[in-house]
Amino acid sequence: MAKTTNSARRSARVFASYAGLGDCYDELVHADGELRRDVVRVGRLLDDLGQAEFRRRQRLADAALLEGGITFSVYSDERGAEKIFPFDLIPRLVTARTWTKIERGLEQRVRALNAFLGDVYGRQMIFRELPVLEDLVLSSEGYLKSMRGIRPPLGVYIHVAGIDLVRRPDGAFVVLEDNLRVPSGVSYVLENRKVMKRVLPGIFHRAGVRSVSDYPARLKQVLASFPGAGTADDDIVLLTPGPFNSAYFEHTFLARRMGVPLVQGSDLFVERQRVYLKTTEGPKPVRVIYRRIDDAFLDPRAFNADSMLGVPGLVDAYRAGNVTLANAIGNGVADDKAVYAFVPEMIRFYLAEEPILGQVPTYLCLREKDRALVVDRLAELVVKRVDGSGGYGLTVGPMATKRELTALRRAVLADPRGFIAQPVVNFSTCPAFSGGRVAPRRVDLRPYVITGKSSWVLPGGLTRVALKKGSYVVNSSQGGGSKDTWVLRGRSS
Repeated sequence: MAKTTNSARRSARVFASYAGLGDCYDELVHADGELRRDVVRVGRLLDDLGQAEFRRRQRLADAALLEGGITFSVYSDERGAEKIFPFDLIPRLVTARTWTKIERGLEQRVRALNAFLGDVYGRQMIFRELPVLEDLVLSSEGYLKSMRGIRPPLGVYIHVAGIDLVRRPDGAFVVLEDNLRVPSGVSYVLENRKVMKRVLPGIFHRAGVRSVSDYPARLKQVLASFPGAGTADDDIVLLTPGPFNSAYFEHTFLARRMGVPLVQGSDLFVERQRVYLKTTEGPKPVRVIYRRIDDAFLDPRAFNADSMLGVPGLVDAYRAGNVTLANAIGNGVADDKAVYAFVPEMIRFYLAEEPILGQVPTYLCLREKDRALVVDRLAELVVKRVDGSGGYGLTVGPMATKRELTALRRAVLADPRGFIAQPVVNFSTCPAFSGGRVAPRRVDLRPYVITGKSSWVLPGGLTRVALKKGSYVVNSSQGGGSKDTWVLRGRSS
């Protein structure tokens, strides 16, 4: 048998012909195609596996996810709601030093945002320092005036945060947006990791990757730490809208992993401002609700009278301090993309610290000067609805048609409070299997922060990848997929 030549072996490697896009930071290779020094050891372990073997293991991963029913729903898809969440087997590598800064920055940001929520539903002292925030807050759809004066147990509003990050061309991670209402996606982090350990066991073990498996235990521990929570499982429940919700897989997954009942609104009732769970053994008190239902549908007596998903009287029990809701009611004001622009000022105001993590410059269309700039440069900017999510309500100017930009201009001028704009960030790429070959695709990162008496950041988070060539949109509902995020141990630079 003829010996395999060096060139033949080279061409068979996973990253043999891989190169970045050139206009952004590639997280695996330099501009010359050489592996970055801080990930070279793990990169070579993956590279040596070979393209043919990697494709085989990708097929095994896909089969495992299909068998496990790892799905999400797209409400607007007429072909059917349930879809398997696309998964790319090439992991995203984050060094220990980089992660330390991210972790510190996220903890700082959540502390400031929690202080902000306590303030705007309390004394509103920040309005004296930043008067422009008063109009933004009071006009935000997420601000619930009826919640003013209600302080949740331990003063914690943000029990679970999902903070979206992107990496700039200089390699720095910056915050793209905050998700503080009912952030989703952590179940995919845990399932992706389980698949990676099955499909790439040798490489995973040798890489030295920090664990993510204790997230459910950490979350339950925090939920059980609030005043009134006992040790019985029935003290804590996970409230879901039901099986037609896009994140229902996650709801069932987390309830099972935490060992708490998964309930719908009809399973609970309120009597004398206390919440009870209906069981075959009679009513049992509920003291903590990890709710995955939006504010508007939580209680038909307090909010949307037509809601069939919530629990009548729940807000009265919450006002009386007889139940903890995670996350707190009214967090949506801090998710408002116009309010996002002021988070660095919140950090300075409440913590007397400089922000550890940067964020994307933001134009407020409500401001006349900003609005004039935005409508003049629509083709260059990313324009977002302040209450948009899941990739909806977002227009990437350079990729929009003239017709779309004309309609957008009319919408911005008709409702300037409803829009913000940001420069296009050429955020980082990672290698991904696409069209039978390895190619650079843009990625973001959603780490999860759990807060009780202190905060804990899940080591890694959900890396979402834009699987379509040239796309900036990573959301699963818009054709994106996911990767496992490997936070490496050790003294990486």
